[in-house]
Amino acid sequence: MQDVDVIVLGAGAAGLMCALRAGGRGRRVLLLDHADAAGKKILISGGGRCNFTNLGCAPDRFLSANPHFARSALARYTQHDFVALVRRHRIPFHEKTLGQLFCDGSAREIVAMLLAECDAAGVDLRLSHRVTDIARADRFTVATDRGAFAAPALVLATGGLSIPKMGATGFAHDVARRFGLPLTEIRPGLVPLTFAADSLALMQPLAGVSLDSIARCGRAAFREAMLFTHRGLSGPAILQASSYWREEQPLTLDLLPERDAASVLLQAKRARPKAQPQTVLSDLLPQRLAQSLAALHLPPRVIGEVGDADLRRLAALLKAWRLMPSGTEGYAKAEVTLGGVDTGALDQRSMMAKSVPGLFVIGEAVDVTGWLGGYNFQWAWSSGWAAGEAA
Repeated sequence: MQDVDVIVLGAGAAGLMCALRAGGRGRRVLLLDHADAAGKKILISGGGRCNFTNLGCAPDRFLSANPHFARSALARYTQHDFVALVRRHRIPFHEKTLGQLFCDGSAREIVAMLLAECDAAGVDLRLSHRVTDIARADRFTVATDRGAFAAPALVLATGGLSIPKMGATGFAHDVARRFGLPLTEIRPGLVPLTFAADSLALMQPLAGVSLDSIARCGRAAFREAMLFTHRGLSGPAILQASSYWREEQPLTLDLLPERDAASVLLQAKRARPKAQPQTVLSDLLPQRLAQSLAALHLPPRVIGEVGDADLRRLAALLKAWRLMPSGTEGYAKAEVTLGGVDTGALDQRSMMAKSVPGLFVIGEAVDVTGWLGGYNFQWAWSSGWAAGEAA
């Protein structure tokens, strides 16, 4: 049995940050992971370039049953703090859109940076260690297939259920339940939406078509690209809206943001009466989508012979296309897991369980989920730092 001060389970973004901070405080830290490499989800993020944070990070861009919970951790370790760390390691990066920061090179640079910081802080990283049991008496005992370890502080940083092919499991949720911590509803987030029947029949031939749009679910609205797929809709706008979508709730799309569709179509009728409607629509939308919508919603005539009422109805659809998703593509395609350990059971400053002294829960395992665009990484850095300061 090896004794340390802190055991961190999970060598992902949150776990690495927690370990390096606790180690930096002089704590003897053991970082365990069942995978054969650290930071696997970091490596695939952002198309391999890691969208490591967002300049616009603020508490109102996170979903949680308690929208104020994340405020403390986000304020104590901000996006600017992480950017400063990236700069110290001389990793070149750039802002893409909407405050999103990406490595110029590879996500491997971020993992290498975190591992270097852990090494400098004396963190003992053990990979390919499968946890077989966790017990608690006067301290926590973690049994693995490669030996047992004990510490007064245990940090759950094993993430959620999203992307199981990367090794994601419900381990943190299971351990939390074992120690009596409540969980909120758990479901896939930032995930493509699926459709059925007539909607799917329209979408499948359009697979690969992308366009600027505003996607709305309830009060949430996001303007970014959307993408037609063989199963329905994806793209940043759809992924963002998916976190707010619930079963039997409609999705509404504005396919012409900031444009008056009715005026554009009626003006085209007067200016180009001999033009085919799909030709006019192709000036506004991708060609395949224009052809499909014209065939479905307008009579087969030149636009000058199409009634104003028909054009206005099509314009209304272009500005507020109401669709009913049948579901999502699930955890296999979800970028994050919505829900998790109920924030009411955790101290917002330290991330420690109120009813289990020494037990900390951080990152995706907690009921805090950010928008697409670097927010979830920032929650990992911030919550990991908070726990590393206290563990």
